[in-house]
Amino acid sequence: MNRKHYVQWASVAQRDLKQIIDHIAIDNPGSALQILQKIKQKASNLYTLPEHGRIVPELQDQGIHIYRELVVVPWRIIYRISDTTVFVLSVIDARRNVEDILLDRLVK
Repeated sequence: MNRKHYVQWASVAQRDLKQIIDHIAIDNPGSALQILQKIKQKASNLYTLPEHGRIVPELQDQGIHIYRELVVVPWRIIYRISDTTVFVLSVIDARRNVEDILLDRLVK
């Protein structure tokens, strides 16, 4: 039986998601709602499958293995597992320089 985890969104991840949805909603509110639901659903799967995502490649190259990601093209949901809690840390656009964003946010 899979152990259940609590999924907690960091405030910066909530802001990331809000900015993404607000930006899309300017031109297409219906699409914005669909994308919001898709991202939230993908993240909610972490409740039972927290190790489903891959280790973030850009951080793995730096020897950092504690951060994982799920992809909802073109966005990446970055998270960390701690005991029975999954912390969603960022939702970033993969078309941007992901390595710089991650290193700035996660490695301080």
